[in-house]
Amino acid sequence: MKKYMTLFCALVLLLGLGGCSQEEEPVTKANFLLDTYVEIKLYDDSDISVIDLAFQEITRLEDMLSVNREGSELDQLAKAAGKEWVEISPETQEVLLLAKEYADLSGGLFDVTAGPLIDLWDINGEGHYPTQAELDAVLPLISSDDLLVEDGKAYLAREGMEANLGAIAKGYIADKVKELLMDQGVESAIIDLGRNVLLIGDKPDGSNFNVGVQDPNQDQGVLLGLVSTADTSVVTSGINERYFTYEGVDYHHILDPFTGFPADNDLASVTILSTNSAQGDALSTSCLLLGAEKGMELIESLEGVEAFFITKDGSTAMSSGFEEIYTPY
Repeated sequence: MKKYMTLFCALVLLLGLGGCSQEEEPVTKANFLLDTYVEIKLYDDSDISVIDLAFQEITRLEDMLSVNREGSELDQLAKAAGKEWVEISPETQEVLLLAKEYADLSGGLFDVTAGPLIDLWDINGEGHYPTQAELDAVLPLISSDDLLVEDGKAYLAREGMEANLGAIAKGYIADKVKELLMDQGVESAIIDLGRNVLLIGDKPDGSNFNVGVQDPNQDQGVLLGLVSTADTSVVTSGINERYFTYEGVDYHHILDPFTGFPADNDLASVTILSTNSAQGDALSTSCLLLGAEKGMELIESLEGVEAFFITKDGSTAMSSGFEEIYTPY
């Protein structure tokens, strides 16, 4: 068994285009957090301490929301599963309730209680192809209906259950960082959490930011086109982000909670444009699980959301409003 981790960003910010060479260089800071390369750029504030506050907020929320952090609220929730309620912060409550909303919206395919299944496949580690007996043991533990959330507390109804927020927490954290920066007076910035890009305002000269969408079926850095937008969340999920190979077959990290296996449909990647990043995060995963036809039906039913689908055979599909801001290469 050989493990592969494709750590490229499917979203590449292409700055300095369109005659913007007179703009001042942004204040920039980068670090490895949330299991990815995180970079924040401020275009209208030279005070580096504002970025420091943003990175402190990312660390605070990661420590709270990662089930893999010993003592985190998600870790406590998993250890108390089937036994007792756990007190949680307003932030944890908010993201858990959001996750339950998207579970309903996706017909149960988006399910943060898939933690035991994620652990079983170990795609973030060495990778493990499970036996049917192993799948039969964990699949009954997956049900967002059995994740109960009340005012200031949460409960997993059965022992062995585990909530893993990997499909929504990064987007939620990006939204919280944007809120913090705007409270500090920032009006033009880029929050780049790997495959989650959240834009504050537009460029200082009033023009849009340009976001390049990479081709998941090609080598790193090959772009299909550009999205021109401002004050928007742009999130991509793809089956080539994390995977391992077993007996000549690639198994990716987007797991179907009903079958127990990675989603097996026509989609290779989904890019979502929306007002907030938590929504984009949840919808990009949901659409990858739904497949192109049902995924696009979901997107077209939502206000203020656009999508760009790339299939495994290289064909593309866009929601009704995406073409207006997209320029293919």
